[in-house]
Amino acid sequence: MTATTTDFTTLTGTYTLDPVHSRLGFVARHAMVTKVRGAFNDFEGTITVDGEDLAASRVQVTAQVASIDTRNEQRDGHLRTNDFLDAENHPEITFVSSSVSHEGGNDFAVAGDLTIKGVTKSVTLPLEFQGSAKDPYGNLRIGFEGSTTIERSDYGVSFNAALETGGVLVSEKITLEFEISAIKSS
Repeated sequence: MTATTTDFTTLTGTYTLDPVHSRLGFVARHAMVTKVRGAFNDFEGTITVDGEDLAASRVQVTAQVASIDTRNEQRDGHLRTNDFLDAENHPEITFVSSSVSHEGGNDFAVAGDLTIKGVTKSVTLPLEFQGSAKDPYGNLRIGFEGSTTIERSDYGVSFNAALETGGVLVSEKITLEFEISAIKSS
């Protein structure tokens, strides 16, 4: 059972993202009629929680572009090309926080620099603290969930194709989704 707490002082420490129990995902509209979901399967990161001064907390995440997975190898291969993410020249997507603000209750806003395809832009990630728990192995875990929307052309990802019926093949707006489980370092 997950215990939700707003006494963040008990959570002070550095946590490592658990990629087996976390998801860094995205959603794009395809052909104006459906959504395609994907994720990065290879990523790492840390969350440093300062329970006395939550604004001093930090987040850092790196995802390997080559690990993109939309459940279709042909599409994944295209996403790795320069048409989209250019994995060969820009193998990583990174996020480094610049500020963390506690919005009240279990809600946080984590602002920082998101770098995709060599372009860095400031974004704010609204995250909801899901709780903390000791797992069966004695590890203290914390969880967060959230999502935000970016415009892919802001990052130089502008490939598209016009549709005969109007509209375009791939949406400009991409929703980034975060389901995070992190383990406290000893």
